[in-house]
Amino acid sequence: MARKKGLKNYIISKHRDPFFKKAKNTGYRSRSAFKLIELNKKFKFIKSNSTVIDLGSAPGGWSQVASQLIKRGITLSVDLKDMEIIKGVKFLKLDFLEEQNKKKIIEAINTKADIVLSDMAADTTGNKNLDCIRTNLLCAEVIEFARFVLKDTGVVVSKLFNGTDFIKVKNLAKKNFKKVNFFKPKSSKDASKETYIHCEGIKTL
Repeated sequence: MARKKGLKNYIISKHRDPFFKKAKNTGYRSRSAFKLIELNKKFKFIKSNSTVIDLGSAPGGWSQVASQLIKRGITLSVDLKDMEIIKGVKFLKLDFLEEQNKKKIIEAINTKADIVLSDMAADTTGNKNLDCIRTNLLCAEVIEFARFVLKDTGVVVSKLFNGTDFIKVKNLAKKNFKKVNFFKPKSSKDASKETYIHCEGIKTL
């Protein structure tokens, strides 16, 4: 009974969410599209000729935004789940964490990328501390992956949570990138511990 009530409250709050309504009205596949719009307005990293890899892309909100901003570049979406086709966007169904798939991703864009995006969060377990650890571990994996597929001047933008392992991810980013910033968009829910890391320029030996 409590579970049904919780689900009902979630559905009600979702439909009252102004960004959920705005996403439906503007044709974006998820409210998170507005997070990327805010992030790009803040850091101005997506150019008309950018080559972008969107990790964990389904249902495609971030890929939609990227493809609208990119006129002469490439948007590549990557996910383990199926994703409906977006005009002008390439899609690969694979696990970016598997070593052999890194080459497949680079082959799909036929160059190194300007930007790696990730709005991924680990599946929730009900244990907030564990969920935080798992999502921040995923963010660390995105940063490591980005070092392999980005140009030296490249940018990575990824979700992470304020909490356990936040400092580890921050230190990993600062070790490998010249500039590291954090930003929480207004379209992020107030109660959420999520923030976004923006890293630019790979450090070379």
